[in-house]
Amino acid sequence: MTTVDNTWILQALQGDMEAFTQLVEAYQRPVFNLCYRMLGDAQEAEDAAQETFWRAYQGMKKYDPSRSFATWLLSIAAHYCIDQQRKRKLPMVDIDILPEEDAPDPSPNPEKVISKQMENRVLHRLLDQLQPQDRAAVILRYWYEMSEEEIASTLQLSTSAVKSRLFRARRQLAEEYESSSTSAVLERSPHGTPAI
Repeated sequence: MTTVDNTWILQALQGDMEAFTQLVEAYQRPVFNLCYRMLGDAQEAEDAAQETFWRAYQGMKKYDPSRSFATWLLSIAAHYCIDQQRKRKLPMVDIDILPEEDAPDPSPNPEKVISKQMENRVLHRLLDQLQPQDRAAVILRYWYEMSEEEIASTLQLSTSAVKSRLFRARRQLAEEYESSSTSAVLERSPHGTPAI
């Protein structure tokens, strides 16, 4: 997660537009990534990120400086995306993994690349099946490495509710993964039993 100069936050709280612009630039990528992982569409994610920053700007006076700014901002993004998912009431689409920030391996192994892409498609298809708040909790925990307490604060849930959602989501993901792995094995060998 990006660290920012606290003076930007204090200046933005006093209405300094330049300081707020610095905050937007510092948090642009994490906010967009969260929106993209939750909505699955780059254009929708871009719109959601812009809406997040607009809402943050409008609600800056409500920000509590004793709270993490990143948590507060991602909370706005997560709630907006959850609302968008509920409004459209359509199944989620597969999400392609965003490019990593690290430099790519100069000599990629085609088998490794294809295997990684297949794993990512399976993972995101499984995430699409989760309820919006469960999906948000999983993304915040495993992509943003937030603690259960930070997730609770971000999603405005109790810590025990977050623990329950994460437990339920992990169990559902494991069951769905097991089911999809079994289906894949059967599809590969339709005329015989797998080798033992």
